[in-house]
Amino acid sequence: MHEITFLFVLRRLILIMLVVLPQRFWFRRGWRLATRIRRPRWQSAVRVLLTLALIAIVAVLADRIFFRFIPQSISARIAPPIQLWIFTSIFAFFCIKTVHAIEWAWGRVKNLRCRTLPEGIVHNPSRRSFFRYATALVGTMPFLVAMYGFTRERLNFQIVRADVPIAGLPPALDGLRIVQLSDIHAGDFMPSDEIRRAVEMANALSPHLAVVTGDFISGHGDPLAGCISELSHLKAPLGTWGCNGNHEIYAEAEDAAEALFRRHGMKLLRHSNAQLTWKGANFNLIGVDYQRDIHLSGSRMPHLDGVEALIRRDMPNLLLSHNPNSFYRAADLGIELTLSGHTHGGQITVEIVNQNISPARFMTKFIAGLYALPNRFHSDSELARDEKSAFLYVNRGLGTLGVPVRVGAPPEITLLTLRSA
Repeated sequence: MHEITFLFVLRRLILIMLVVLPQRFWFRRGWRLATRIRRPRWQSAVRVLLTLALIAIVAVLADRIFFRFIPQSISARIAPPIQLWIFTSIFAFFCIKTVHAIEWAWGRVKNLRCRTLPEGIVHNPSRRSFFRYATALVGTMPFLVAMYGFTRERLNFQIVRADVPIAGLPPALDGLRIVQLSDIHAGDFMPSDEIRRAVEMANALSPHLAVVTGDFISGHGDPLAGCISELSHLKAPLGTWGCNGNHEIYAEAEDAAEALFRRHGMKLLRHSNAQLTWKGANFNLIGVDYQRDIHLSGSRMPHLDGVEALIRRDMPNLLLSHNPNSFYRAADLGIELTLSGHTHGGQITVEIVNQNISPARFMTKFIAGLYALPNRFHSDSELARDEKSAFLYVNRGLGTLGVPVRVGAPPEITLLTLRSA
């Protein structure tokens, strides 16, 4: 218990330091620049603006971390630019400090070399100019990238189509269309009109089944009711179904989400299943609450406890599970298709030497798109044990978390079509 408390406090202290140190750095720079202004009135005005900005930053952080006290109408206006500044300035701060560290190390090496040079050698002063320009460049780039990701890619909803070959799929289910939304994160950065636009785009695909795989909101005070109200306009003959994500846990909104789904004629599956019929053929839809990662033999893998009792061996099984890491266990259980979200596709993804560098790699191998694993159980043939016949699709989600930016991982509306393998 004491170890858990210590780790909790340590994480909070690290988080506070990550926020405070960059803001102190930028605020001091701004204050120094203000002193260079010759006109006293302008100098005073700049200092007042800096002070007000600092107060706003503290207020928004307290509102987000501790409890919501800023009215939604005000928060929707001031929180987006401030959160954008906070996270971007942190990244820019560490980029600048990295250049400073390289400059310091380079200087130490040069000083050691200079001791062996003959007297009278004039050293090239271009080194200081190089590092000064490098500092300006790396300090500016995060702000430029953030502005692009905030204004261009953040709400650039894309429709992604994928065919999923299912072994033993009944002929009547061949061509069944499933539209998937995930990770809405309704709030300041995902207003109701944008959710409505995504729903309209999904409806234009004429799906037979609509699913939403969790994270309707980010935390306490976010508009859960408004989000689910907009999602209720999804149109599909087989209805709209969903599961909870980890942020429903953080917001203590799992029961509320289930009740709101029910009120709007939808169904949120919480360790439960439903048999659906299309053109006379049946399939089994399973949904679970967020599956926490646990350490098992050195790997992280949710157990999906109790799901065995929900699986049908006489029809295909489709699992809604927010955490894509549950795919390992789902494949072992013989579930043909798992639909997940959670990763946001990394949210900020950079391609370097034909390799995608994504923050999501720290949490899972399944970042975005379609994946396959061997299905450990198949009713038709034992030979199926060697086939990659269990599939996972990871949706990049609509919303953002933390940094209100998307770069290289645009928000996604998925249309999955079942095909006979």
